[in-house]
Amino acid sequence: MKESKTSLGMPVIDPDDIGHNQSTSQSLTELVAVRMSRRRLLGFGLASGGMALLGACGGSDGGGEPGGGDGGPDDPDPTPQVRLGFEAVPRHLDDLVAIPAGYTATVLFRLGDPMAAGVPAYLNDGTDDPATYDRRAGDHHDGMSFFGMGADGKWSPTAADRGLLVMNHEAITPVFLHPTGQSTEGSGVDQVRTDADEVLREFYIHGVSVIEVARTDGKWTYRQDSGFNRRVHTLTEMEFAGPAAGTDYLKTKYSPDGTRTRGTLNNCANGVTPWGTYLTCEENWAGYFRRVASTDDSQRSARELASFRRYGVSGNGRELWATMSPDTADDLYGRWNTEVRGASMTDDYRNGAFTYGWVVEIDPFRPDSTPRKRTALGRFGHEGACLGPVVAGQPLVWYMGDDARNEYLFKFVSAANWDPADATGGLAAGDKYMDDGTLYVARFDDSGTGEWIELRYGVNGIDASNADYPFADQADVVINPRLAADVVGATRMDRPEWTSINPKNGDVYLTLTNTNASSRPIDATDAANPRFYNDPKGAAQTAQRGNPNGHIVRLAEAGRNGAALGFEWDVYLFGARSSAPADVNLSELSDDNDFSSPDGLWFSEATPGLLWLETDDGAYTDVTNCMLLAALPGEVGDGSRRTITNVDGDTVRMQETIVGKAPGAEGLRRFLVGPKGCEITGIAESGDGRALFVNIQHPGEDTDEEDIGDPSKYQSHWPDGGNARPRSATLVITRDDGGLVGL
Repeated sequence: MKESKTSLGMPVIDPDDIGHNQSTSQSLTELVAVRMSRRRLLGFGLASGGMALLGACGGSDGGGEPGGGDGGPDDPDPTPQVRLGFEAVPRHLDDLVAIPAGYTATVLFRLGDPMAAGVPAYLNDGTDDPATYDRRAGDHHDGMSFFGMGADGKWSPTAADRGLLVMNHEAITPVFLHPTGQSTEGSGVDQVRTDADEVLREFYIHGVSVIEVARTDGKWTYRQDSGFNRRVHTLTEMEFAGPAAGTDYLKTKYSPDGTRTRGTLNNCANGVTPWGTYLTCEENWAGYFRRVASTDDSQRSARELASFRRYGVSGNGRELWATMSPDTADDLYGRWNTEVRGASMTDDYRNGAFTYGWVVEIDPFRPDSTPRKRTALGRFGHEGACLGPVVAGQPLVWYMGDDARNEYLFKFVSAANWDPADATGGLAAGDKYMDDGTLYVARFDDSGTGEWIELRYGVNGIDASNADYPFADQADVVINPRLAADVVGATRMDRPEWTSINPKNGDVYLTLTNTNASSRPIDATDAANPRFYNDPKGAAQTAQRGNPNGHIVRLAEAGRNGAALGFEWDVYLFGARSSAPADVNLSELSDDNDFSSPDGLWFSEATPGLLWLETDDGAYTDVTNCMLLAALPGEVGDGSRRTITNVDGDTVRMQETIVGKAPGAEGLRRFLVGPKGCEITGIAESGDGRALFVNIQHPGEDTDEEDIGDPSKYQSHWPDGGNARPRSATLVITRDDGGLVGL
């Protein structure tokens, strides 16, 4: 479990690691098997010597040619077999980015970089004017997509030299954002923020950036004064769309009719649409809201309390924003207080927590457009929304992980079938395809098959008579899909993260970053989440029990149809130390490709079949910083069944699972290792696949607040070097010979 310190003075657990699922879903041995037939070293510019110290989710063009085609994953594959064409990068613990020889990586866009004419260069000492942060790069660069742009300034999926790079800014590292960290007074539930400038800076620095980028004479830069540049943040007005819009659940003082809200935050992974818009996904939103149970519980219904518990809405708020003003019903600060404070729901923000946790659609080519929160896709800890294969005459499908331990894999299937004429429809196309459809949750059985279970009011026990949570209507279901998934016996997973689709065969991939013994004890393993072990660590660190290195599940929809209700599955990869025993290192990883805690996952569109895998790790950090790997995976069913031995002290449990073919050095290779304290996350490519954009998030995040005055004690100084404060940043990586990246 990854632990760090905030400037609020307390060690905190990564919110991704917290689970709130206390349901007692059926065990896999009780589930009915669904059977079907399918076979199927760059430091600060250093680069020298032998080593320089379709619906692929978050893709470069929003799903292929405008309008897609009539073909699907069953079409003959015209692409030749590809090979990884670089030497594996060694693990390291240095404060630099290492890439293969023959490649160049350039820092393109950093925290605080100006995005409009007249905005001064970033001082990076905490004193920059807070009012300018709505025109600066946000913090914690995360999921992103590249949208090619033609000479006419419109979306052009095949454009290779100019485009809009759209990226999420998940959270903040407050120790470096302000002069000396966050200013507070008091403690516990009485702790309050005292500096309005600091809070305004934080409001702006969350959210999304849209920047225009271009390649000139082989060099990529962003245009500071582009009219397309835009920041979407916690103060940006949003519209609700779909079944929850305009209902009582979303009514607040700001929007008495429940049709609008302000802002988006904790934007983690992402997605795209086949009409060229961007999907940003709200992940760990629950922790930002203040709700002190000792005073608020008595004013809530049993249903409200069940919802709050299931989503973890409790406490003072991770950044204490609600405490900035004594007026807890105001729009600026009080909207982060989700307690009952006024006479009715339109007099306060008791419904504030219901206004977050959504997939948000943004049109990057219309800077004046209002983003829309698409409620039909459900409210949970959205890691991303990955678009499946786009086929004319068939529904559109998005796959979504709920990023917390013991949560679920969801998919949304549009009611409307895809019409290529809608490829230029913008947000209006989103109204057509994303506001009406069916939300499903996955159930994996131990025989290697599974079922998508519909989450709809009135079916599968999701109704007013349910004893655990009496649902009122479909709006209630999309507000509380976790509770609905509990009812239908969905499979609890080891922290579901990114999803991505292999364009060669349509297989769906899901990263499961990790879990621990308290979330999934040894007697709760199952075929899809099969491992329990003690991970040995360095002398200064204790062992981690459970599945600390994570794994990747993949599934094949029945008939290769995204709207199918059945699928086959296996475990594509198990993260592990290369030195781990065979029942842990099930994928036979070596020193050149071992990894831990898979997170970001993305298939190239320029090179079908090439998979990029990113890590967010706290379990292998005694050996290496986080990394990016390149892979050439096969397909579901290319491996075999296996019984593994799990051990916890004197307890031994035999667990069957299905293990994919071991990748070997030809199928999996380490491409990049990042600087100290970072996470590697967010990935996209130019339209021709000759530039790879990669985000380096929160380098140096484990620096203690008390050390802010002594740069020699900073965990990292990347990317600026010297005594500089570290910054999240976007890299652009190219081959020196101009070829396709990774091959």
